Amino acid sequence: MLDLRPVGYVIGLLVAVLGATMVLPMLIDLAEGREHWPVFAESAVITILTGGLIALSCANGVREGLTIQQTFLLTTGVWLALPVFGALPFMLGATEARFVDAFFEAMSGLTTTGSTVFSGLDTMPKGLLLWRGILQWLGGIGIIVVAMVFLPELRVGGMQIFRTESFDTFGKILPRATEIASRISVIYVSLTMICALSYVAAGMNAFDATVHAMTTIATGGFANYDASFAAFGPAASYVATLFMLLAALPFVRFVQLSAGTARPLLQDTQIHAFLITALIIVLLIAGWNLSKQRVIDEAAVRVALFNAVSLMTGTGYASADYMQWGSFAIAVLFFTGLIGGCAGSTACSIKVFRYQLLFASIRSQLQKTRSPHGIFTPRYAGRPVSDDVLSSVMSFFVFFTVTLGLLSVGLAMTGLDFITSVSGAATALGNIGPGFGDQIGPAGNFASINDTAKWLLAAAMLIGRLELMVVYVIFTVQFWRA
Repeated sequence: MLDLRPVGYVIGLLVAVLGATMVLPMLIDLAEGREHWPVFAESAVITILTGGLIALSCANGVREGLTIQQTFLLTTGVWLALPVFGALPFMLGATEARFVDAFFEAMSGLTTTGSTVFSGLDTMPKGLLLWRGILQWLGGIGIIVVAMVFLPELRVGGMQIFRTESFDTFGKILPRATEIASRISVIYVSLTMICALSYVAAGMNAFDATVHAMTTIATGGFANYDASFAAFGPAASYVATLFMLLAALPFVRFVQLSAGTARPLLQDTQIHAFLITALIIVLLIAGWNLSKQRVIDEAAVRVALFNAVSLMTGTGYASADYMQWGSFAIAVLFFTGLIGGCAGSTACSIKVFRYQLLFASIRSQLQKTRSPHGIFTPRYAGRPVSDDVLSSVMSFFVFFTVTLGLLSVGLAMTGLDFITSVSGAATALGNIGPGFGDQIGPAGNFASINDTAKWLLAAAMLIGRLELMVVYVIFTVQFWRA
């Protein structure tokens, strides 16, 4: 029988840690002289006590390693439990949100999706704004650890190809996760601090710089203003673009760089493909906009650069309403969000390396078609790719496409129009942030969509963030019989 105590123990500890972080927004509201601080005090007490009790009740089942089944359950269970408690400040606080809205916001934060149901951010208590940033910041570092420790061992979506890039973790997942997390944390915190200081230098106040640094490095996209990045000047947009790109690179390369080894960062073919793709998309959008204006305008190039990078990395900031750019730009930006960043980063969506493996497989098949007696092996970064990796990648593409289609149909059945349904499904499953159309586009939010659609989108955020198969496998009979 499957022992759930190790899973419950870790989830309980993480819930308690989440409760402890609620002290920070409480102190912000206290310093502001607001009467909103008791909301975070109450939420912290509830969360810490509940998490602590769960951990204590499961402590007698803790052991060094986790089985594969326990690892799948832990990975999914964490991203289910934390949004429940992360929603408390939204329900008890100034927003007085219903549970469906509060859960949607917390899930969007922890999965670094960036879709929001809240408006009036300009006048929202600073404690709640900071809490939204904390949720995304924690979700960002959490997904890096998951991508580097758990997913390669679970053989999910071709991630096993990066096993040699990180550490040997099989059978020792928890101890090695602690070691990896400690190294990543130093880089993650350092990048956040540098980003915050850069925002201050670009003209932001200290609070805005801190919150936006958290959501930038997490490629989350929660902003402190309804206008998102349109509320800031050009310098802030350039800073954000730089750090969105950095956050979309593999963090293991930053660890190696900090150890004095720059070659892996400079020679990583995934990074090359990501940056070249981003450049091509920016040139396409900027060229399209400039052709319509018929003048060379720095502002047009900057806006195209910022919004294209924001969507490709899944950050979801917006500095303009790109729904006004025309059908070509909208189509390019829609598919831009489905590309994503690099594996082992905070970025979202399908990820660049899967496209590289897909094209390598296609090229190999074309060569075999042309020369049936030849032996052609798909290669990635100069190394042959095994059949199980290719099978995993192809399965991921199939699952992603089928899920996207079914989710779009499900959303349409709730009464949403075609554009809202398709773009909503894509933005949730790809953890991108804003959708397209008047309702959920860059000039709107998700507040007005129906409750059923919100639940479907929240589920899609979880499924997409955990690379689909981690969640789907739990619903198979074989998983529970193993």
